[in-house]
Amino acid sequence: MTQQPTIDEPDAEVWQRVLAEQHGVIHRSDVPHDAMRNVMRELRARRWRRVGRDVFVTHNGPLTPTQQLWTALKSAPHGSAMSGLTAANLSGLRGFPSPVIHLTQPCGTRAVRLPGVVVHFSRFLGNIDVHPMRVPRRTRPPRSLLDAASFTESDRYARAILLAGVQQGIASVRQLREALPRRGPCLRHALINETLDDAEGGIQSVPEADFDRIRRRHGLPEPVRQRVIQRSDGRYYLDADWDEYALSAEVDGIPHLDVLNWDADLDRANELAIEHRTLLRFTSYAVRHNPRAVATTLTRALVARGWD
Repeated sequence: MTQQPTIDEPDAEVWQRVLAEQHGVIHRSDVPHDAMRNVMRELRARRWRRVGRDVFVTHNGPLTPTQQLWTALKSAPHGSAMSGLTAANLSGLRGFPSPVIHLTQPCGTRAVRLPGVVVHFSRFLGNIDVHPMRVPRRTRPPRSLLDAASFTESDRYARAILLAGVQQGIASVRQLREALPRRGPCLRHALINETLDDAEGGIQSVPEADFDRIRRRHGLPEPVRQRVIQRSDGRYYLDADWDEYALSAEVDGIPHLDVLNWDADLDRANELAIEHRTLLRFTSYAVRHNPRAVATTLTRALVARGWD
């Protein structure tokens, strides 16, 4: 059971608030002057743990995940903040757990050395990018998503983080665009910009020339573009359609992941199935970065439907 040192008023109320807010993780600077002797007594009795040179936990058991965050932050230099996926998850991002704690420190400071903590450095840690009120101290959602996309090792995972962040309402495309120049130099700058284009537009962000260039390069037949399917409750548009082969193709961006758009997409797919047509769907990323796979799929589909 956690025991707390006796503290004279008016510091007691402040002390209790600090203990609760920081989940029992304290730095020496958090301790009121008249309580330091009692803190040292708890440490010597091993009722409290020392987890850093000047960082203590008010129990002697394993640290909870939240206490691990506070331990990293309290061990770091002033001005540091949780960042990347760690901060994004604190802000509500779902589906992207972080196996490590991402912590960003001001440039020129000495890196914290704690198991499971990955340290980054930045010159841009002001209130415009770090929330001044949220605890533990963390970067704001747009900066967190951009950092996460830059920190991760995979281009595909970086794109998924950004698209999921927009889809889940963690940050808007506009907020991400505004935060990107403030972040300074970062990995995947071009990929991030491209992904934000995709988040806004789907096929509109991929010029028709990109898709058609794949078709022409592999000698595939020319489709009808933006073919209209008329229905009683509205019109559907197909990005590319080969009527002779009962085959259509679409390039998808994040709007197709939206629930309402998803319903419309399913309706369109059902309508095509009723007409005995086949719909192929490609991501805008695949069109840009994996054209060989796109061409192979198109070729197989056309050959299977009688193209010589």
